[in-house]
Amino acid sequence: MKHCINIKGIRLYAFHGCMQEESKIGSEYEINISVKLDLETASKTDSLKDTVDYVVLNQIVKDQMSIRSKLLETVVRRIGNEILRVYPKITTLQVAVTKLNPPINGNVQGVELVEIFKN
Repeated sequence: MKHCINIKGIRLYAFHGCMQEESKIGSEYEINISVKLDLETASKTDSLKDTVDYVVLNQIVKDQMSIRSKLLETVVRRIGNEILRVYPKITTLQVAVTKLNPPINGNVQGVELVEIFKN
């Protein structure tokens, strides 16, 4: 049996981007995480050790977002790799990072990069 844990709308301020100004003024980001794994044991034991702790997932996102990168591709890959390192029982992981109000000289709500990891 497969289950899915979703963490929606993690909001952080970070300093990613190719433009020099972005490293100084930063931008708001929204991160969504979806993990798939078998939680049959956790549903029976009622133990946190048998599942994925979403407090830990949130901390991984915060830690990885604090490391400046030029590309969202790099940030998403770091987040995904760290989550899978900490929780190898995850079978599928989706990480989506959205830069809100990106500086692209247009009326754009956000630019999102999504990567799906298979374990």
